[in-house]
Amino acid sequence: MNEHTLTQLRSLRLDGMVRALEEQASSTAASALGFDERFSLVVQRQVSWRDERRVARLLKAAKLKVSSACVQDIDWRASRSLDRSLVTALAGGDWIRHAQNLLITGATGCGKTWLACALAHQAARCDFSVLYTRAGRLFDELQVAHGDGSFARRMSQLAKLDLLIIDDFAISPMGAPQRNDLLELLDDRVGTRSTLITSQLPVKAWHTYLDDPTLADAILDRIVHSSHRIDLKGATLRDNKQIKPMAKGDSDPAGVTA
Repeated sequence: MNEHTLTQLRSLRLDGMVRALEEQASSTAASALGFDERFSLVVQRQVSWRDERRVARLLKAAKLKVSSACVQDIDWRASRSLDRSLVTALAGGDWIRHAQNLLITGATGCGKTWLACALAHQAARCDFSVLYTRAGRLFDELQVAHGDGSFARRMSQLAKLDLLIIDDFAISPMGAPQRNDLLELLDDRVGTRSTLITSQLPVKAWHTYLDDPTLADAILDRIVHSSHRIDLKGATLRDNKQIKPMAKGDSDPAGVTA
């Protein structure tokens, strides 16, 4: 394959094909294959390269707090009340396809953020657009957007995300402006997009926390309706020494953070 052809492939952004052809040129095993087999390998390499680039782009845009989190590393050993069948189903992504929500609650350090990032990572691999943000930072951003006139544009951007993760919800008092912004944000997404919320506060206490019966009813109707719930139990997992070694013969996957 001459350099001119490779240059043309690069100009067409077919870098996967370029790499495959360069590898074949230096492989004695490839020279023994027929044209159809070699061409099939080249095309498959291009498809894989494109898919990897797409996932990398989605993960970069997601801004996950724990970028290394993945569902394969979930720790099932601790007494955490994790329903394996539910988590497996969530990893499949149907809840996002059906615009359902996920609420993850539990004490500090029990792995809420890690689990949310692991499911978000999997969502990106399923070709969903994702964004992670902390509740406090989100409301600060929207307050600034009100002031500079970009509020409508930012809300439109958030409304288009397949999955929005709001971490550390209800960790600090919420005023009327934040309640109104949250209601508008959720109203744009209800029935069309999925929202994942993590909180130290149990869901049953959210109505009291919102401190406005009318808005609380409206907000919770949009959050709780069509939602899955995970209530994590157990001691903090931030100190890995608290995780006891796996018993001999235990076949559960190893992990120390989820």
